Amino acid sequence: MRRRSLLIAVPAGLVTLAGCGDDKKSDSSKASDSASPSAPATSAAPPPKIVDGPLPAISAGAKFGEKPTVAKGAGDPSKNLAVKTVIAGAGKSVAENDYIQAHYLGQVWDTAKVFDNSYDRKTPLLIQLAQGSIIDGWRYALAGKKVGSRVMFSVPPTWGYGKEGNSQAGIKGTDTLVFVADIQDTFNASSSAKGTDTPQNDADLPKVGTNTDGKAPAIDIPKKDAPTKLVANYVIEGDGDEVAAKDTVLVQYKGVFWDNGKEFDSTYGRKALTSFGLQQVVKGWGQGLTGKKVGSRVLIVVPPKLGYGDNPPAGSGIKKDSVLVFTVDILAKM
Repeated sequence: MRRRSLLIAVPAGLVTLAGCGDDKKSDSSKASDSASPSAPATSAAPPPKIVDGPLPAISAGAKFGEKPTVAKGAGDPSKNLAVKTVIAGAGKSVAENDYIQAHYLGQVWDTAKVFDNSYDRKTPLLIQLAQGSIIDGWRYALAGKKVGSRVMFSVPPTWGYGKEGNSQAGIKGTDTLVFVADIQDTFNASSSAKGTDTPQNDADLPKVGTNTDGKAPAIDIPKKDAPTKLVANYVIEGDGDEVAAKDTVLVQYKGVFWDNGKEFDSTYGRKALTSFGLQQVVKGWGQGLTGKKVGSRVLIVVPPKLGYGDNPPAGSGIKKDSVLVFTVDILAKM
């Protein structure tokens, strides 16, 4: 049974995907009020047959990263999953259960009504290609595609929102959907920070490993008294955008106790990345990651008043008033 992150400071149900709409809507001012490709409550259809078409034409916005204008579907759509790589990228291949970062547009085949797009929000979608996280049409259409690719695909109701459709977005249970997705990046359990190593010269603070091979970096705790204030220092400084307090981030991390160096939580051990809004985690994390750049590895030392204080999670192994030390790789944000 997979252990959930200890970092979440609110009930798990508030940070997990439920129904349609943007999976991190409560954390992002850029979130759509319409429908992202998040999975409906029931999503257990058999794998589709993948065919080449038919698919409508892109009449404008033909370059990667540009908002496309897509024609209305001509005739009847395929009952199968029609997929076409419009622009072939040369980056990493996307695999099932990866997190992807992608700009996208979605519209209804019969009417060409656009029900959602990320281009206008200027914020790409960040979501896991996993059953229950995203509609099955996305999982099957994008698996195996490469970063840098533009992919167009049509999704019948079976691998979309099912017979119930999505009333919020005006999608009927009989509608076939057309998507264009520009795959910007993909992340998995081997992903690491990318940037420039930063000197770690303070003898009173832990030293963190700078390996970027997807393995957990070492954390060397000094035999000194723990700091009483929050520490949030670069170990590796990335060159991406700065994280805002309202953002959702995708991370690798490891947490240890200051007093004995023992690990109590880690994405590396679970071999699974985690994503969350900075308003949904302990204050030390929210404050420590705000202003840091995507691609970075950050040392965070969390004093009790910004961690769990005298009320640690039951069964976590964390004692009251523990000082916690983390290494965090910020892989992406939304």
